[in-house]
Amino acid sequence: MDQKYKQTQVWVWARGSWVGESLRAARMSRREFWAWACSTWIAEALRACRKCQHELWAWARSEHAELPHVHQLTESIAALHMSAPDAVSGESDPEAPIFLLSTAMRSGSTLLQRILVTDPRLLLWGEPFSEMDLMPRIAEMLSHSISPWNLSLSENINLTSPSIATSWIADLYPPGENFRLALRGFFDRWLGEPARQTGFARWGLKEVRLGATEATLLRWLYPRAKFLILSRHPYDCYRSLADSGWRAVYHWPSENCIDSAAAFAGLWNRLALSWSELPAGFPSFHIKYEDLINGKVDFRKLESWLGIEIRENVALSVKVGGTAKRARLSWYERAIIAREAAAGMQALGYSE
Repeated sequence: MDQKYKQTQVWVWARGSWVGESLRAARMSRREFWAWACSTWIAEALRACRKCQHELWAWARSEHAELPHVHQLTESIAALHMSAPDAVSGESDPEAPIFLLSTAMRSGSTLLQRILVTDPRLLLWGEPFSEMDLMPRIAEMLSHSISPWNLSLSENINLTSPSIATSWIADLYPPGENFRLALRGFFDRWLGEPARQTGFARWGLKEVRLGATEATLLRWLYPRAKFLILSRHPYDCYRSLADSGWRAVYHWPSENCIDSAAAFAGLWNRLALSWSELPAGFPSFHIKYEDLINGKVDFRKLESWLGIEIRENVALSVKVGGTAKRARLSWYERAIIAREAAAGMQALGYSE
């Protein structure tokens, strides 16, 4: 129902009821009446009731998406039979990008991004075209790439042999390493080259929608890449997101909105749990937002590991943003998140 129509209906009722005498005595206009009505405890209770109804209904309708895991992507990459495995070792690779990945929105990733770029040699792009869902789609595509049987048919064909014209070449593929380099060339041209053209020696990006599967993809493309994993308690994340009024989406179009505690908790939990899938020795550094703002992060250790110089006091001296208005979430929001994100909270060391 149209908002203006509803306001008119309420005004008509008020004028014809016992409230009308008070309105006429106070000579209150329609606009003044509506401003007064919206500020009463009754209106506040109605808003809270509608919010509770929205959250519970969204929870009842929520579905858990089945997305590729690290082991699926790893097995698929191995099946490509890299023709030049030394090219993926990273020993002679000049590129060492930094990828800052956080557990969903409002985790403090922008603050950490600003801290890192206090090194003037480093540029971290911020969620570039994230609503395209580009890297998750590439990771999903690679996770279900092709059967080893078809790859073996192509591998056994000698491209320089005169018999190629009389051979079975219906399944004839370039080497898998060329495929990797082609994908890397896309990211080089999209993210690396603009940074270098602007004078930055190092580059990277920060994202709030990527997990361990996408990190595995990025490390396959950039063997010397370093990964910062930032987490924040999901209660505080969702409180900041819900109070902001922003329209957060996982990928466009808008039917994929993160507009409820259930939707947010599902995303947060999936990302939080994904990091336990990474193999031992994966080049990652986990930081909690709570430690970041309470001065418990060893920035000297971090800058040594990343190979940059960090002046954290510069970035921390200025408050940028801040959207949370409530002191805490409602009981039903906490109940939904506690249920839907329980496993991820335990994995990252967060209690209710």
